[in-house]
Amino acid sequence: MTSSTEDADQEAVIAFLARPESYGISGQVERIDTHAAIVFLAGERAYKLKRAVRYPYLDFSTPGKRKAVCETELALNRRTAPELYLEVRSVNRAADGTLGFGAGEPVDWLIVMRRFEADDVLEAVAQRGGLDSAVVRELADEIARFHDYAEVVRSDGSDRVRNVIAGNSESMAEVTALRADMCHALHEQSMAEWQRLSPLLDRRAGDGHVRHCHGDLHLANICLWKGKPTLFDCLEFDTDLATTDVLYDLAFLLMDLWERGYRLPASQLLNRYLDMREESDGIAALPLFLSMRAAIRAHVGASAACRQSTEVARLEKLAQARDYLRAAEAFLIQPAARLIAIGGLSGTGKSTLAGLLAPAVGGAPGARWLRTDVLRKRLAGVDPETRLPPQAYTHEVGAAVYERLLDEAAEALAAGRSVIVDGVFADPAERAKVAAVASSTQVRFAGLWLTAPRELLIARIEGRRGDASDADRHVVERQLEYDVGELGAWHVVDAEGPAATVLDKARRLIA
Repeated sequence: MTSSTEDADQEAVIAFLARPESYGISGQVERIDTHAAIVFLAGERAYKLKRAVRYPYLDFSTPGKRKAVCETELALNRRTAPELYLEVRSVNRAADGTLGFGAGEPVDWLIVMRRFEADDVLEAVAQRGGLDSAVVRELADEIARFHDYAEVVRSDGSDRVRNVIAGNSESMAEVTALRADMCHALHEQSMAEWQRLSPLLDRRAGDGHVRHCHGDLHLANICLWKGKPTLFDCLEFDTDLATTDVLYDLAFLLMDLWERGYRLPASQLLNRYLDMREESDGIAALPLFLSMRAAIRAHVGASAACRQSTEVARLEKLAQARDYLRAAEAFLIQPAARLIAIGGLSGTGKSTLAGLLAPAVGGAPGARWLRTDVLRKRLAGVDPETRLPPQAYTHEVGAAVYERLLDEAAEALAAGRSVIVDGVFADPAERAKVAAVASSTQVRFAGLWLTAPRELLIARIEGRRGDASDADRHVVERQLEYDVGELGAWHVVDAEGPAATVLDKARRLIA
């Protein structure tokens, strides 16, 4: 608990920060309240005050502790948003007893940030349909870069996961609004998954995949700053809570997208992230990570429901909490993995179809989509959109790319993840090899062979911008001379129509 003197001091600080004249502006000061902070929006700046509170998981009860956590928050968030986080500033009491930013005795501490528009928070961007593939790609790349440089913490990965599961169970036991039998069943299922995955989690920790991450990575903590996805407001009050497997860090955002109905962006985000970082060995843990994130939302939402001021708001929060509890259970139930291969000449729309199909194949957040064009760039050590010279397209390099494609597909299938592979597959031997991967991993297989007229292939190729494929008109002309042989069990799909029509055809064929 905080003392009455400290409470009175902060009430005076809050009143000071609520006045426009405190900042030398004439407009209104907007106030945003959370359970642990108050943000004052004044002019071009945002001033974040930590509440004088103490909870089991954080302690902001004294000015000294608030100063320390403000300094930590500033440093941590400058990892991802250096232009947003400006300084830690004190509110001071002058000799005459008045509060201000001038000389005097510090009374409380603030984080000063550049202000951004509420419409630029990714939650709002998604709601207005602005979460397109370009934004998702930039977001995935930004998260991947952050995880690349985040501090590695050597520890037992399985212990950290078990502690989160236990914490979720304890928190659920404290709220009566969630069904006790469902909470108990979730705990039992989660612990069974933890037991199965413990060797993997410890191995990943030993290999450097446990890092000091963001810790609170969801749509409301990402904004578009100067048009670029920017991560802010990381978990600052407990380094241990923010130290996680990088895929558990990513899982919060994946879960947030999936449960809000943004299934295609969730699939795109996961696949681009995995294309940019060597994290494929950890995807077996993804269902558990998604479930754990949903469980947190469930018990936090149920607790928040009790604090709502109206019955309507209480019931809304409670319904959301129960939905998250059901989602936490559902994430742990994964359908049988399957392998789908999409082949055809350049310009037939293989990657368009694969990207649209991925969210609907397998468990959340969709199938692992492996593309030869992307793997070729990764093997060359460049980003997917970087053009490669002709020597990167020799027969030998092509064989290495397809070998890597099949190896990664087998690894993902063995981890329980459905897979879509996307390549030309003009050689009957390549098609036989991909079918053999399905046979060796004992999963269902379907092959789709896309076709389209020459003029359309060339038009699509020449209209590409910022794509992983380097194919041009001359490549298409050469491919049109291929003898692809008998297609056997592969389904032929006319890909001349709109993407949605081709998707509908494909879904019927692989059902």
